[in-house]
Amino acid sequence: MIPHGFIQELLSRVDIVDVVGRHVELKKAGINHKGLCPFHGEKSPSFIVSPTRQTYHCFGCGVHGDAIRFLTELHGMSFVEAVQDLAQQVGLVVPEDERSAAEQAAAAEQRQRQRTLSEVLERAAQHYRQHLKGSQRAIGYLKGRGLSGEIAHRFGLGYAPDGWHGLASAFAHYDDPLLVESGLVILQGDAGEEQRRYDRFRDRIMFPIRNVKGETIAFGGRVLDKGEPKYLNSPETPVFVKGRELYGLYEARSGLRDKGYALVTEGYMDVVALAQLGFPNAVATLGTACTADHVHKLLRFTEQVVFSFDGDAAGRRAAGRALEAALPHATDTRSFRFLFLPPEHDPDSYVRAFGPEAFEGQVRDAVPLSRQLLEHAAAECDLNTAEGRARMLAQARPLWLALPEGALKSQLLGELA
Repeated sequence: MIPHGFIQELLSRVDIVDVVGRHVELKKAGINHKGLCPFHGEKSPSFIVSPTRQTYHCFGCGVHGDAIRFLTELHGMSFVEAVQDLAQQVGLVVPEDERSAAEQAAAAEQRQRQRTLSEVLERAAQHYRQHLKGSQRAIGYLKGRGLSGEIAHRFGLGYAPDGWHGLASAFAHYDDPLLVESGLVILQGDAGEEQRRYDRFRDRIMFPIRNVKGETIAFGGRVLDKGEPKYLNSPETPVFVKGRELYGLYEARSGLRDKGYALVTEGYMDVVALAQLGFPNAVATLGTACTADHVHKLLRFTEQVVFSFDGDAAGRRAAGRALEAALPHATDTRSFRFLFLPPEHDPDSYVRAFGPEAFEGQVRDAVPLSRQLLEHAAAECDLNTAEGRARMLAQARPLWLALPEGALKSQLLGELA
């Protein structure tokens, strides 16, 4: 609980022109400031920031609010995260009355630790980007996959050179424990014995994973030639939990608003390639099934989500897990759909083979959540027998119960009957 008085004091100290100006190019327009709205695509500025009222308003799409709301809407932050971010900028300490001094100190120490790890990871990202510029082999691989330099720059792609200690040239102290804690370096050997350190990522195209604030929190690395594993992710750390993060969400923020929906894929390359081919609203899970945390994070940006899967058995299983994650959030005003591509295609290859318009058609024809629930419940059930129908209802019951109360839930009861 943050006291209301503190919120008012914070907003009185913050200058909304400075807050918005970090993300939008503003120009003076009388007593106000004007710029292009960051919440929808426009060519003529209709986004007004008022220093006297300390508010913003877009006459194009209708968004409005104060500095706190601007951060929650733009970055998908929670209210508390936005307050903490602004408080740090103006030198205020957010009161946390219900926690002891020891708990508050521990939380502050954890936040500082996370900031330090993110700084280490960002330095590594710069190192990888620099090496990409100097590697014709890595550049050739990306060009062979149809990626432009512009899209590689937008996603901060890099290259981890071959060699066991490549990061030693980026960090003065290669034995720094933070390199191990951040997942960049592997420490091999038991304590008390001679331990060996070496880079986790070697001879790989590097995909920096960013949180909604744009901070580097982890990496995914893909081999250029044949090798296993094809993709290698950072381990979980104090700043990275793969069940909570989505690759490309930071880069997709404006695309989500422009397209009106999120397209959830299964791979880094799908996200980057789709962004170049006209689908900047794509994100990807990080080598794990879609979780409730993933869905909750997406719903900060859009009310419509399309899950894309291969049409094979593995894709159907992944769709089942995504369905279970989406059900508790499926209110009457939200839309969840399921897109199944032919087994020989992923989103990247499908768009390249048939074009953006054909892929957009696939999105429009995606299966709605209601039908996916019925099909999932009926899997391996012979509905021509009483036993098969009973089994279907048994499989449908926990799915139906996971839905929030509303018209959708009521209608599905009739469908099941």
